[in-house]
Amino acid sequence: MTETLSPTPRSTLGRHAERGRSERSELHDVLDAGLVCHLGFVADGAPVVLPTAYGRDGDVLYLHGSSGARYLTGDEMPACVTVTHLDGIVHARAVFSFSMNYRSAVAHGVARRVTDSDEKLRGLRVIVEHLTPGAWDHARPPTRRELAATSVLALDLGEASVKVRSGPPADEDDDVASDAAWAGVVPVRTVFGTPEPAPDLRATRDVPSHVADRADRATG
Repeated sequence: MTETLSPTPRSTLGRHAERGRSERSELHDVLDAGLVCHLGFVADGAPVVLPTAYGRDGDVLYLHGSSGARYLTGDEMPACVTVTHLDGIVHARAVFSFSMNYRSAVAHGVARRVTDSDEKLRGLRVIVEHLTPGAWDHARPPTRRELAATSVLALDLGEASVKVRSGPPADEDDDVASDAAWAGVVPVRTVFGTPEPAPDLRATRDVPSHVADRADRATG
């Protein structure tokens, strides 16, 4: 992959194109900072959007699913995957100028069902390690039955866009001069809290370091 994004008709930004980002590393940053993506596709002639876990390996995005899901019965399907971070609510002096500070990534392509057993395990590891680094080696590996019940999709990141809005409100000069309302930004942050042990966990088992390291740490 090149270091810059290569816009296509689907990935070229229309409105507020100035908020677009062209570096591939910025795409990776947005994806790596998220925990849940939304997978969009067409099923039975109607649009469907589902939240799911994911992980990135280079320029391939792996997504988790159930083998019992109807939409995963084929080997390939056109898809769109989005990840969005809400960083703040932008209060303007005029309602028309209200906005949000955000970082978003949109990837288009053909998602393929991973059938190779080695790649499937690698994809699942990428997904688990994305949620909490160190978790894969700490927990029991999946059994054959569990692998059979799990589907993994792979989406190439060759066709993607990144859009970012940051900073204060963009009020009209007349609204700024009138100073008729409060204007500014209310930040929005997601943080990890203190780990809560399962009720049937032995009291002698301490919280592992890879879990403790997540506590009280902001995402994004």
